[in-house]
Amino acid sequence: MFDADRIGAVVIGASAGGVEALNHLLPALPKDFEPPVLIVVHVRQGQPSLLPGLFASRCALAIEEPFDKDLIVPGTVYFAPPGYHMLVEAQGGAAPAIALSVDPPVRFSRPSVDVLFESAAHAYGERLLGIVLSGANDDGSRGARAIREAGGLCWAQNPETATAPAMPLAAIAQDAVHEVLTLDEMALRLSRRMGRQP
Repeated sequence: MFDADRIGAVVIGASAGGVEALNHLLPALPKDFEPPVLIVVHVRQGQPSLLPGLFASRCALAIEEPFDKDLIVPGTVYFAPPGYHMLVEAQGGAAPAIALSVDPPVRFSRPSVDVLFESAAHAYGERLLGIVLSGANDDGSRGARAIREAGGLCWAQNPETATAPAMPLAAIAQDAVHEVLTLDEMALRLSRRMGRQP
């Protein structure tokens, strides 16, 4: 059951076709959307990411490519930098922070969706919403399962609407997903039920 009041953060994983999916979701978020949004998109290492600049002009929320140990600020979208795993560090009673790591690739990827999802599940528990979007491999399926086991909520993009359906299909196969939704359905829920607007 979707309970917007309990969500403290949103984590999103995407690969092939994911930028197009994000272009559907992120501009739909209202300026008073409170949960921070942390995103891993598989991008080629050794090149600067164009994603923060691409979305900054299209979104009402602040868009950041974080540094290590940055505190996670509500109402901010964070893109994992190319070549770094992005993790969430719980800090007791303080706000969680971002940790960047150059540990080996996981599921052939750095940044890895699984790494973000698993660390966020530990930090946020039942207050976490995980979203698995279009992608051509199974990265994110184990992390989505970790979110579910921690009491959080997971959505997957309807594979029939995904440019590359392997990533959402893998999460569904792990029995990690509470709901399979179209991008329109996700955008509507996020924009209407997780901002303060009626």
